[in-house]
Amino acid sequence: MECNVIMSILIDKRTNVAPDVQEILTDYGCIIDSRLGLHNVRDCAEEGLIILHLCGDEEQISKLKNKLNELDRVSINTMKIGFE
Repeated sequence: MECNVIMSILIDKRTNVAPDVQEILTDYGCIIDSRLGLHNVRDCAEEGLIILHLCGDEEQISKLKNKLNELDRVSINTMKIGFE
């Protein structure tokens, strides 16, 4: 199991879709090492960003990404980091 993947999840209209995102993240909680959630609290912005540090195999991470991509107004990016 590798722990070198960072996933960013950009959510638009977060009050509408946040429960669905949370359910998916709970389902894949065993591969989430760290989670950071950001949004503009001054304006209580509807756009939010979640950053995940993932520990899992490529298949598990791909399944998580695909599930999140099924949701409207959710955009996913992943980055694999490491030394060569």
